[in-house]
Amino acid sequence: TPAEVRARNLRTLATLAALFVLPLALAFFTYYGTGWRPGTHLNHGELIIPARPLPQVDLPRAAAAAAFRGHWSLVYVGAGDCPSDCRQALQVMRQTRLALNNDMARVERVFLVTAVCCERAFPGHEEMDLHVLDGSGPGAAPLLAQFTAAGREHTLFIVDPLGNLLMSYDARGGPRGLLQDLKKLLTLSHIG
Repeated sequence: TPAEVRARNLRTLATLAALFVLPLALAFFTYYGTGWRPGTHLNHGELIIPARPLPQVDLPRAAAAAAFRGHWSLVYVGAGDCPSDCRQALQVMRQTRLALNNDMARVERVFLVTAVCCERAFPGHEEMDLHVLDGSGPGAAPLLAQFTAAGREHTLFIVDPLGNLLMSYDARGGPRGLLQDLKKLLTLSHIG
């Protein structure tokens, strides 16, 4: 009969509407009605808020303005004699950059030397692409002031193509978290 057909059609319509409305209502209730919240951040490193623009200073070995512009930079700040902590950080930088595969050319490795500058005896053939900048002079003080001094011997920094200091990482944690964050940044970035 027409009444049975109409009732069946209304049940079918109500079932289809419930398939779309119930998940939305459940998500709304879970988010606003309970204490559960999704994780507040997904990055592995420490985000520097607000991002700090690096000043343009001339360094004896190269211009820092050119070193931090136009490409992403992984930066290590430390003494030029490069003790074991320094070598470990440089190795993490190298492994991370190599793991980027096709995006490797978008990232530069920079060693900003604070003292005992530029004895190039320690780097072997694996450090050929490492840019060493002499920051031991008095003119580099504004640049060095932007990099956190506490625990710097274990810290790697990410600088964006516009010259902004964005993130810091503990190099002792290995390259995995740094690599994941750097891949996200390179995927989302249309510059550098």
